[in-house]
Parts: sequence; structure tokens; C-alpha cells
Amino acid sequence: MAGHSKWHNIRIRKGKQDALRSKLFTKLTREIMVAARLGGGNPDANPRLRLAIEKARENHMPADNIKRAIQKGTGELEGVTYEEITYEGYGPGGVAIMVECLTDNRNRTVAELRHLFSKHGGNLGETGSVAWQFKRQGVITIPAEAIAEEELLELALEAGADDVTQEEEFYRVLTAVEEFHRVREALQERGLPIAEAQLELTPTTTVRVEGETAQKLMRLLEALEDHDDVQHTYANFDIPDEAFASVS
Repeated sequence: MAGHSKWHNIRIRKGKQDALRSKLFTKLTREIMVAARLGGGNPDANPRLRLAIEKARENHMPADNIKRAIQKGTGELEGVTYEEITYEGYGPGGVAIMVECLTDNRNRTVAELRHLFSKHGGNLGETGSVAWQFKRQGVITIPAEAIAEEELLELALEAGADDVTQEEEFYRVLTAVEEFHRVREALQERGLPIAEAQLELTPTTTVRVEGETAQKLMRLLEALEDHDDVQHTYANFDIPDEAFASVS
């Protein structure tokens, strides 16, 4: 099974731990601010803001914090202006990596990311160097214990999803970008618990890595995820099942 799916599951588990720390709230706040700045402060008319608010609520962010983030984004309150930048690079073993950031200082961010790539055996690339190996999709993650796979597949496809896959204790419902919100709402209406739902960059090809190379790659990905300016990381690696436990 593809390692990037396993990494997705690790991020979900890690996110539950991060919810106890201010770092997660910082990242959620930035996403709300940028969504409100780009699409307005009304979540009913701004799907990106609606999704950001829902994610913030799922992680128990106080309502006042959400409100202030929206107001900072729309300019009603004074706040820092963040810009979206996606960086591309290669990790150990030639694995392609996409790093989505929200930053108020792109020079600082690119310098720090370049250092992390170099420190862990990778290198930061030029725009377009690896983006062609990924495509944007909606990914809705549901605990496998919540529903039988055949039932979920029927429900998801009827709602407009492209596919349903299983990775360990989670199902991944894959959708086209334009069908994402409709499928998510259909699953919610059925009362299904959603562990995570977001628009992701999913790899179209994968690179096999093992042993020390895999260990170096995982250390790089973890370091990138821990960076304050990084919102999401995506990579096209595949690690054998028997080797994954030792590196995760």
C-alpha cells in the first residue's frame, strides 16, 4: 500500500496530539484569515472559509478565536497579512515533496525550508519541478469501524465521489474538487464521523524507499510538518509494510 496514505494516517493521529498545543491553533487561525481575505467573511458564500471553520471547531478552537480570525482576514480587525506559497523539492531517494505554506515573510520561510531539506538529505527545487506528479483531490477520511466498506462505497459514489480506498483503520473517500463539499455533506447527513476532510495534493506516481533512506525521508517530513509556516506536506513515497513500522 502506498506510503503517502500511511503518512496521511499518521498526520491525523498526530493532529489529535497537536490539538493540545497552540501550534495547531496557529495554523488553523492562519487558514481562516487567508480564506476570509480571499473569499469574504461569510462561510455560506465561501466554501474554503466554511471548511476552515469546521476544521477549527472539530479541534475545539473557541468561537471567539474563530470570529477574530475572520475579522482579521476581512480587515475589520488589524492583523498580519499572510500569503500562500507552495514550495517544491526532492527528499531522500528522489521522493517528490510539495509544501503548502502561509507566511508573512517569504524570504525567511524559503531560507528555513531550504535548510530543512538540506539537513535531511533533500533539496528545494524550482516551481514546477515536481508539481506535475500530483493532482488536487478532495479526501474525506472516515474511521473504518463506523461503516462497512460496501455500504460506504455505494453511499459515496451515489453522492458523486470517485473512489473509496481503505488504509489500516481508515477509509479514504476520494472526490473531484468540485464534488468535495457535496460528498462531505452527504456523508455527514448519514451521521458518519469524519476524521479529516480537506482538498489535498495526491501523487499520480510513487517512489519506493526502504531502510535508511526511508528513515531520513520520514525525519524530513516530520520536520517540515513541525514548521510554523507549513500548513500541509505531500510526498509521493511508497514504503513496504514490513519496513514502515520501523520508520513511523
